[in-house]
Amino acid sequence: MWTGVFPAVTTKFTEDDALDHAEMERCFALQIEAGCDGIIVAGSLGEGPMLSTDEKLAVLDTARKVAGGKPVLLTVNEAATRDAAALAKKAASAGADGLMVVPSPIYHTNERETVDTLKAVAAAGNLPVMIYSNRIAYRVDVTVPVMEALADDEHFVAIKESSDDIRRTTEIINAFGDRFKILTGVDNLAFEALSVGAVGWVAGLVTAFPRETVAIYQLMKQGRRDEALAIYRWFRPLLDLDVSTYLVQNIKLAEVHAIGSNDRVRMPRQPLAGERRAAVGKIVMDALESRPELPKF
Repeated sequence: MWTGVFPAVTTKFTEDDALDHAEMERCFALQIEAGCDGIIVAGSLGEGPMLSTDEKLAVLDTARKVAGGKPVLLTVNEAATRDAAALAKKAASAGADGLMVVPSPIYHTNERETVDTLKAVAAAGNLPVMIYSNRIAYRVDVTVPVMEALADDEHFVAIKESSDDIRRTTEIINAFGDRFKILTGVDNLAFEALSVGAVGWVAGLVTAFPRETVAIYQLMKQGRRDEALAIYRWFRPLLDLDVSTYLVQNIKLAEVHAIGSNDRVRMPRQPLAGERRAAVGKIVMDALESRPELPKF
């Protein structure tokens, strides 16, 4: 159902910490114009845990306005299953095309709890679901046995594979064939994941560099591996910024330099400062100065 590049977009704020819908429309439109295949809102990069339910639905609405009919998914990352199910219902009523579901960002569920939580949220929303498996950030690993327990539920159509173990993609394919669409969720493993069978990329640095991200995916899809690899090697220092405690601040600073946006975040986060800001800024500026000419694809 879902293949290609899906930006996990950032949420834009005004100076007084309200949602900046005009800037989000502009930034989201850049993703669609570059050839991205959908949009995911209110995820980790979108500061979803810092948004109220109404704000999440408002960002969803803004994304749908500019998506041009491409799928828009809302991330469900509530601590309590009851609240996650309630949000899933509201997302369906608001016109979401699907959900990306985190088992729980607070309590580290065991396998039985993970399965039951995912099933409860999927049933409540009655929408296609991308499972977000990220054992590094959320301490819950959606393993092959967990996926086996979910395989007979047609709500589950895809997995954002963020285990940070490139072997997991092959293990999922060996166990299930094409039952689940596998989208890599680790920016600096994207080339590797696409090489071994992932069919999509839930991307972060795409928000600042959409054309390069789409180029890598499309070139890999066309079997033009060497051309994709050349862009990926240039991109790697930027992609590493996604794998960080400060991924939100890192990527928003990249957006400042690359697309003329701002790096306002919601507290307790604060924009990068001092040596860290200088270091990230240098990575971005060095990349911009050496930006490759993209082949036609």
